[in-house]
Amino acid sequence: MIKVLLFFLTSLFLFFSLPLLADTDNKPADNRINLHLTEIERAAFLSEMRQMLTSIQGIISGIAEEDIEKIIKSARYSGNRMARATPASIKEKTPQAFKEIGGPTHMMFEEMVVRAETDDMQTLTELTGQIMQQCLSCHAIFKANK
Repeated sequence: MIKVLLFFLTSLFLFFSLPLLADTDNKPADNRINLHLTEIERAAFLSEMRQMLTSIQGIISGIAEEDIEKIIKSARYSGNRMARATPASIKEKTPQAFKEIGGPTHMMFEEMVVRAETDDMQTLTELTGQIMQQCLSCHAIFKANK
């Protein structure tokens, strides 16, 4: 009986210990381009990214509610106003490939402002999908790690 209990406890110990013994160095490589921002720049940069996500959420909510003013207000926050307010030190560190995605993305938010006045909700939904594709493309290529 003691042998069975000892075997059971040893097996249980090994079972729960395996995750601790697993090789954690074999994580997939993150080959995205690091923007090498300072802590202050990183905080400002990530704040802008969260604002863009908030804009997307507001646009989607506005489309669902068919609330043109909500769509316009949400899109404006991430348009040219945001691009112009980005600190110069961050703009200097972003490579051309980043600017080739970021600039048009801000312009797409501006386009959303204009098109919200005239286009139907289906077309605005499609434009929102295009904006999200820009976001996904950028996040797939770049990172703002410490």
